[in-house]
Amino acid sequence: MSASRTPSIDLLAELRWRGMLASASEGLEERLARGPISGYVGFDPTGPSLHVGHLVQVFLLTHLQRAGGRPVAVVGGGTGMIGDPSGTSAERNLLDEGTLAANKAAIRDQLGRFIEFGAGPGGGLMVDNRDWLGGFGLLDFLRDVGKHFTMGTMLAKDSVQQRLAGGMSYTEFSYMTLQATDFLVLHRDYGVELQMGGSDQWGNITAGLELIRRAEGREEGAEPTCYALCSPLLLNAAGEKMGKTARGAVFLDARLTSPYAFYQYCVTQDDATVGSLLRMLTLFGQEEVADLEAQQAAEPERRPAQRAFAHDLTARVHGAAEADLQARVAEAAFSGQPIDDPAILAQLHAHAEGFAFGEAALRGDVLDLAVASGLFASRGEARRAVAQGGLSINGTRLTAPDAPVPAPLHGAWLVLRAGKRRLSVGRLEG
Repeated sequence: MSASRTPSIDLLAELRWRGMLASASEGLEERLARGPISGYVGFDPTGPSLHVGHLVQVFLLTHLQRAGGRPVAVVGGGTGMIGDPSGTSAERNLLDEGTLAANKAAIRDQLGRFIEFGAGPGGGLMVDNRDWLGGFGLLDFLRDVGKHFTMGTMLAKDSVQQRLAGGMSYTEFSYMTLQATDFLVLHRDYGVELQMGGSDQWGNITAGLELIRRAEGREEGAEPTCYALCSPLLLNAAGEKMGKTARGAVFLDARLTSPYAFYQYCVTQDDATVGSLLRMLTLFGQEEVADLEAQQAAEPERRPAQRAFAHDLTARVHGAAEADLQARVAEAAFSGQPIDDPAILAQLHAHAEGFAFGEAALRGDVLDLAVASGLFASRGEARRAVAQGGLSINGTRLTAPDAPVPAPLHGAWLVLRAGKRRLSVGRLEG
């Protein structure tokens, strides 16, 4: 067993202090006391990338592996063609096989940054539920699975109730039975005893426990052979699900969310939530988190907790070199100090709404340049900023509206700042 698979934590104790344990089924603590366990989380490949909202469940697998257990990721090539009604207001589009295959491959790569896949008792495993769901005939499924579900129980689930009024197809209604079948097959064929997920999945997960009990012919109330564990949903200070911005979801794929935007999302988190994020979405220990929270309380303007969180998660998702670069970019952007690093200038120009200028602008009016940068809406607004000492170019504060435009940095870049927090980077073209 490699060092990463050596049991180093008590799973439930770890999840409790991190605020990642919302509920667990009866008997789980006693089962874990007997030794490591295999557990799974499902990821429907309905998109080309995981996003920040998935990460609590991903870290559940990480902590399971740290506790010596075997993390199993079920990528739903079967259920992904239907869609889970939980937390949605409309039925999802069915995906074609080529799209599903590409999405599964991408998710496999992203999960590999959080868990170690490999052989042996603690090595991570990824499976596709289409491998077994696709083999069922309709009559076989109704006989072997459907008979164990009652309509009353299914209709009582919150995920179903929230959708019934607006219309819900039988295809989507059947999702619960498919997820329960996953648990049954994983238990029988892979020795999986635990399913984990967000708290909105509790109904689907416990449906799997009931299916396993009935399929094994055990009486109601008998000692369980499988277990459920749910984490809280990741919420921001306003009580909304995290992982989204006004521009959409914050993805782990750099093609969908740039490392710059990913780091900025992390480093701008609210003081009220950053402590929870350090616990849930990093592997920092209790002393490290307590120290960062103390630093944050002493010097909130320096944002030490947010910076530590942003660097750690960006490094895990995009690599240490990218995290180092984005930390330098953020420091350069908001410190108010002159910027002279071409790599940082290029990042800010590409991702922070930079602008282009020509040779004529260098011989022209700084007020026109200020308007072209996007920092000011008009020459009059720019003129007032100059009069108040609130405009600088390449670190030089302008004192008059007819001042000459400074020479570009490295022959190509102009950095305009309006006050302490607003900047725009221009690149010479032509």
